[in-house]
Amino acid sequence: MKNRIATTSSSHRNPWLAAIALSAALAIAGSYLSPWLHYVFKPLTTLLIVAMLLRRGGEGEPEVDAGTGYRRAILIGLLLSTLGDVFLMLPGDWFVFGLGSFLCAHIAYLIGLTRRAPWFAAVWPFPAYAALAAAVLSVLWPHLPGELRVPVIVYVVVLAAMAAQAAAAWRHRASRATALAALGGAFFVASDATLAIDRFAAPFAAASAVVLATYWIAQTLIALSVRRG
Repeated sequence: MKNRIATTSSSHRNPWLAAIALSAALAIAGSYLSPWLHYVFKPLTTLLIVAMLLRRGGEGEPEVDAGTGYRRAILIGLLLSTLGDVFLMLPGDWFVFGLGSFLCAHIAYLIGLTRRAPWFAAVWPFPAYAALAAAVLSVLWPHLPGELRVPVIVYVVVLAAMAAQAAAAWRHRASRATALAALGGAFFVASDATLAIDRFAAPFAAASAVVLATYWIAQTLIALSVRRG
């Protein structure tokens, strides 16, 4: 019976994951080959993740996370991320607006994660991510424009706190759902660290592919971390 349920669940998810992967591949290709391809498929990929999450909540099964507001927080975070996607791909310098959108997205994720486990339910992720954040900032600091230093510090602190809280929730109550969120947080840190290093410190040709691939892996894992009963 369990195998049949797992097979049924997988059959529902696979079409979404395939669509997300295809859209992500087109967006990444567009970032190198065609701005218009990128403009269409970059926000579309994140919106497909939103649609997958909404579909997961509409299959007639009670949601364990519904009462805690976790699903709502993740949905808000994904929609704010879509706004950030648009800002970061627009011609001109919209970086601060994109940064603000993703900052709000991480706050939404963090609020959701604190509904799953109390702050510092496990202590070790916080110093671990703090050390990683400090290392990234030490690389970026000499290259950051003065007006961006405070916003970037605030963003890095919130991002590290979100990833640490996701890991703490997994450590506090290990499950598939909490593990997916913890992995999503780690991939988000990797994506944003790569983006920042490429933009401010050491640009490299493959940055767009690395940043976008890890970003959508992170968002997909976080969306899949919403549990159903």
